[in-house]
Amino acid sequence: MTARHEADPLSHRSVLLDLAVELVVVRPDGRYIDGTFGRGGHSRLMLESLSGDGRLLGIDKDPEAIAVARALAEGDSRFSWFHGSFAEIDQAATVAGWDRVDGVLLDLGVSSPQLDDPERGFSFLRDGPLDMRMNPQQSPSAAEWLATAEEREIADVIWRYGEERFSRRIARQVVARRQEAPIQTTRELAALVSDAVPKKDKHKHPATRTFQAIRMHINRELEDLEQGLSAAAQRLSPGGRLVVISFHSLEDRLVKRFMRDLARGPKIPKGIPVTADQERSAFRLASKAIRASDEEVRDNVRARSAVMRVLERVYND
Repeated sequence: MTARHEADPLSHRSVLLDLAVELVVVRPDGRYIDGTFGRGGHSRLMLESLSGDGRLLGIDKDPEAIAVARALAEGDSRFSWFHGSFAEIDQAATVAGWDRVDGVLLDLGVSSPQLDDPERGFSFLRDGPLDMRMNPQQSPSAAEWLATAEEREIADVIWRYGEERFSRRIARQVVARRQEAPIQTTRELAALVSDAVPKKDKHKHPATRTFQAIRMHINRELEDLEQGLSAAAQRLSPGGRLVVISFHSLEDRLVKRFMRDLARGPKIPKGIPVTADQERSAFRLASKAIRASDEEVRDNVRARSAVMRVLERVYND
């Protein structure tokens, strides 16, 4: 953890913070999971909303986040932490001794403290090692992957996770460059991508989509999201809610489809007799898609792309 983060763990204010906590904390004495602890913005506000009988479990991949979580746990017995991905919600809840939970909150993507630290390698705006791992103890780093992946795999990743139309040109440049020397820094990769992209967007750095795609691939973000959504929904008690904040279309489409399908209930072929209970779903959409207010967007530009969705369990199936 950097000195700045140790000194000021609240320097990053979570997007849609107050409303997200208001929607997820349905009972002050309930059991809750903050699946993306980060620097604890959501968790601290959730704890303020809990009674002395309430409990909160924070999960994060990042060792720097877990250091903050450990300090929070030492000062509040209602809070505990689990070092891992929210895809491991089942394991984390089992370790905590919880069969069911009253709410799960997921704030997706990379956090501002991670972007702001050049040593983490997430941002093309600051030169640093080409790492991009949310958990630096895991492998491979972005540099290691780019050094060994086949050209077609690199192109497919940049297209799938970044929706970059020049993905093949970029992959070709990566393979050509690494034959001369390894690509080891964020500045090297950003310059390479900029050279490979023939048409630049007026208001977006040409490396934006490529950096996003490689980060999502290295950290298995969509795969973890699919697993985490399913595990969280199944752990909810009746009346419990799953609240998810996403920041780009790939995440939001996955969340929207998952929640919509659960709320619609099981697909039963025509002609098969069913009871009323079999026709209705155990879940409902507790809200329409929610976006940040104009005031929050003015204060935090990252909020501009945020979308929050809420799923509620109605009864046990």
